[in-house]
Amino acid sequence: MHDVDVFLAHAISLEREAARRYEELAAAMGTEGNAELRRFFTEMAGYSRKHLAEAVARGGFRELPELTPSEFQWPDGVSPEVADWVGVDASLDARGALQLALDSERRCHAWYAAIAATTPDAELKALAREFAAEEAEHMAALEKRLNALPA
Repeated sequence: MHDVDVFLAHAISLEREAARRYEELAAAMGTEGNAELRRFFTEMAGYSRKHLAEAVARGGFRELPELTPSEFQWPDGVSPEVADWVGVDASLDARGALQLALDSERRCHAWYAAIAATTPDAELKALAREFAAEEAEHMAALEKRLNALPA
């Protein structure tokens, strides 16, 4: 990817989907009776909405393309945010919820990092690095929670 506008259209889609996923996980943990993880996933959804707002603001003065599903340039043709997402079901426990979220954050981080590593465009490289750093922070928070669970 070598176009900032196309990148921002992708980032907006990713962050919107991330917020939805975290909201689903928060609801599932609430149903499960895990108030601590419900709050954590609600907080993570808030971070995703904040990143979404930042991406929208960066695109505010640009004419961002409205991409059809087939125009998105995702690895393997699937958004990193939804790849392997099977949804939330009654058997999803705390470990499963955290692992599902962590796997998603890892894929998103890898996608942003790959763009930062391969684009010749300096502005796009800086943006992709910034988004990758945010995903790394999310990964660290999820790993911390996952590692704190009893074995």
